[in-house]
Parts: sequence; C-alpha cells; structure tokens
Amino acid sequence: MSSKNDNNSNQLGFMLELLKLLAEKPCKKAELEILLSDRGFEAGDLSQKIARAIGKLRDCGFEIKAAPNRPYELVTSVFPVILSEEQRQALAMASELLASLGFSAEAGHIHRIGNFQKPKSPGLRTDFHPPTDYSEDKINEVVRQLQQRFQQKRRFVVWYRSRKGKETFWDLDKSELRLHNSVLYLFALVPDFRSSHLETRPNAEQNITLRVDRITRVGGVSQTPWTYSKFPTLDITYRLTGDLASYRPRRPHETVISSLETTEYVDILTQEDCIFWFRQRMLQYGASARVLNPDWVAKGVKDALKKAYDNYCVE
Repeated sequence: MSSKNDNNSNQLGFMLELLKLLAEKPCKKAELEILLSDRGFEAGDLSQKIARAIGKLRDCGFEIKAAPNRPYELVTSVFPVILSEEQRQALAMASELLASLGFSAEAGHIHRIGNFQKPKSPGLRTDFHPPTDYSEDKINEVVRQLQQRFQQKRRFVVWYRSRKGKETFWDLDKSELRLHNSVLYLFALVPDFRSSHLETRPNAEQNITLRVDRITRVGGVSQTPWTYSKFPTLDITYRLTGDLASYRPRRPHETVISSLETTEYVDILTQEDCIFWFRQRMLQYGASARVLNPDWVAKGVKDALKKAYDNYCVE
C-alpha cells in the first residue's frame, strides 16, 4: 500500500513540476527532459513520462497545444486558485477595468481565474474610451505575435497603416507594449532612424509609438539580436507654477532640482523616453507649465500652444 501511495505521490509531483515549467513559458520535450532531470526526476524514461503526463493533464481539462517540432504550450489552466474575499474583489475590479478599456478577452481570463459564479460589479467608474476593441481576433493575434517577438529579443519588422491610409514598414530593435490615454501602443526603438535634433546614438528621437490597431502585419524575427537593453532617454527640465507650484514627482524618473524653500514654483528634471507623450503632458498643464530646456523641446510646446491660440483668432 505504501509503495502505491509513493508512486501516486511521485506522479503528482512530476505533473506539478511539468505544469510549473509550462506556466513559465512554452517548452519543447527535449528542454523539458533536461529541466525535469535537473529537478531530481530520473532521466531514463522522461520522454514517455512527459507524453503520458501531458495526456492526463488534457483529460483533466488543461488545454495544452503541441505539434511536431513545436514546443508544448499551456493555453488554459483549470488549476484551482484559492483567494480571499479581498483578493476576489481586487480581481473583479481589474476585470471590470480591462473590459472598460476594450480588453474583454483578458477580462474573461481574470473572470475565470476568480471563478466568479456571476459577474461582479465593484462599482468602479471609468471614463476610458478606447478607439477599438482589443479583443478582436485580428488585434489579439497581432498582440500575441508581438509578445513572442519581445521574448525572442531579435529585430523584427512591422507593417503599419497611418491615419491617412499610407502603409509603411518599420525595422525595430527593443520593443514593448504600452497603454497611453486608453490606446495600446507598440513602443519601439528604430535603430536606423535619423534624428532631427540629436546627434548621439541611440537617442530618444529614435523611439517611436505605433498604435497596435493600425499594425497590419508582424514579420518574423531576424538573426540580429536586439542591440539595446533599454530605451534611450532625454533629460528635460520644466517649471510648474500657480496651482501646480507644490507638485512633487510621482514618476520614478523625475527629480525636484529647485530649492525646497521656494514656494512660487518647482523645477523638475525628468528623463523621458517618449518626447511626444511628454509634450502632451505639458500641454495639459496649460499656463502652469513651462519647459526650460532643451530649447527645441520648449519650442515644440510653444508652437503647439500658439497654434491652439490661433484657432481662436480666426474671424
């Protein structure tokens, strides 16, 4: 009896370790054999044990994709998650927020993790109006392909359709997804981009924003690894006055450089990797903000404000 219990315990331990590995990332059988042997499982018949364990997990409701010369990929897990009431409420709030942003598929995943019997409504009110539903099959596939490219960390190409309908392609280095003002962007460094104001390379002008819903195609990875491990930034100094004179930075890349005894204004040094988004923020601050340097960034904000003013001077 003891031998049978030990055998069942070993099988359960083997399947749990297998699930842990697949939850981290897709793995080929050969890779699983190495990892499982490193964790103390005998290497003799690991190939057969993996195949049998995958079959049993599928019978239990785990969705695991597999194909010849392709890695095993855990698509859906049915493993029970034990949560406190506060944790369930937090998940419900996250699910509702994602759904309001247009990420209904991702909201559904959280809903299943929480195992909610009926939709919860924590009363979270949002004012987000995304331009598209990011759960649409085409966009979902683009996001999935982009996430694969991020994991591979090799240069790749995307085809992009502009607001006016013109399609171009971009050869990209380091990349990631960012959500900004309810819009999902591919934020990426273009290694061959020619900057207008900065001579050193890489520089912040090489970072571009591409709306994910306008990406028409994602190319395969090249043989060239990403050259850069982080996005280049630009040091910008700006001053806040009036109602914002008491502002204290919340962003980790911002630092107060004016005297703390000064109450009429506060000067902030910030390291920005997206100049366009920074300019948008300064425009939102209106008359309470002034960019001090670099001069060309200040001029960009000034020109935008002048154009806005001129719109009200038309007879």
